[in-house]
Amino acid sequence: MKKTILSVAAVLAVGVTSASAADLPAKVYTKAPPIVAFDPWDVAFGTSIASEYVFRGITQSNHQPSVAGYIEPRYNINPNLQLYAGVAAASISFTNRAAVEIDGYAGIRPTFGPVAFDFGFWYYGYPGGQCIDTVQGGGAFCPLGSSSIANLNVMKKDVSFYEFYGKMNYTFNDVFTAGASVNYSPNFLNFGTEGTYAAATAKITMPSTFFGASGIGSYISGEYGRQWLGTTDAFYAFTKLPDYNTWNVGIGFSYKVFTLDLRYTDTDLSSAGCQAITSDFTSNGLTSNWCGSRFVAKLSADLSLASVK
Repeated sequence: MKKTILSVAAVLAVGVTSASAADLPAKVYTKAPPIVAFDPWDVAFGTSIASEYVFRGITQSNHQPSVAGYIEPRYNINPNLQLYAGVAAASISFTNRAAVEIDGYAGIRPTFGPVAFDFGFWYYGYPGGQCIDTVQGGGAFCPLGSSSIANLNVMKKDVSFYEFYGKMNYTFNDVFTAGASVNYSPNFLNFGTEGTYAAATAKITMPSTFFGASGIGSYISGEYGRQWLGTTDAFYAFTKLPDYNTWNVGIGFSYKVFTLDLRYTDTDLSSAGCQAITSDFTSNGLTSNWCGSRFVAKLSADLSLASVK
């Protein structure tokens, strides 16, 4: 009799416990959830081809197509703090006959909720340049044996420089993001003068269903920036370089790792001011069209090791 009573009590106890658990508003875990492995290392890389390489509103490729590529190792201290360093290269066409830009950069990217920061150092290298003088054979500004060009523009052999930068991007929602950035160089393009560039950006990302189930993503983005420059050194005759504004707006389409960006870009530089900054070897020596309005198309492929695992 006692055994029967105990058995009935045990069944009732189990039934009550089960019913109580089912009525709880949250899940009840009987064991700890599995731990997901965190790999702090990643490498991003990509390549692109553009109808023209435009840097802050000014062509770097003499209105010709440009190919580029980069590789960027990354170390994630935690999901919200990333260290990175990279190497990038792009084809260019400068007056001093430099034909490639090779960059090195490093920085840190902290993220606080919707706010993402990026602080770092960027070196712009232009190997293979020659000193261009007003006199064939050199002697006026360049060492003996240097070359001159028909429009009598001059350019240093080495115009490499570096910048420090800070960027901030705020993600309001899945559709809209906005940001700001500042770049500072103590010797912009080796002119012998400081250079500061500040810009504001905005981007609207279309819903993933905008093109149905095709897998194509799209966005609209724009930038407005201002470049401040000073007075050059003696090589460029102590010329006061003009400050200027530049802007661009465009639309992009992405599919898997590929992005097609179609962009309009322009500046408020005069043709004479453009000539002073660029030493355009294709110009009449007084004015340049390297800073005017144009449309640029760019096709790029970007991915990381983490995305292909």
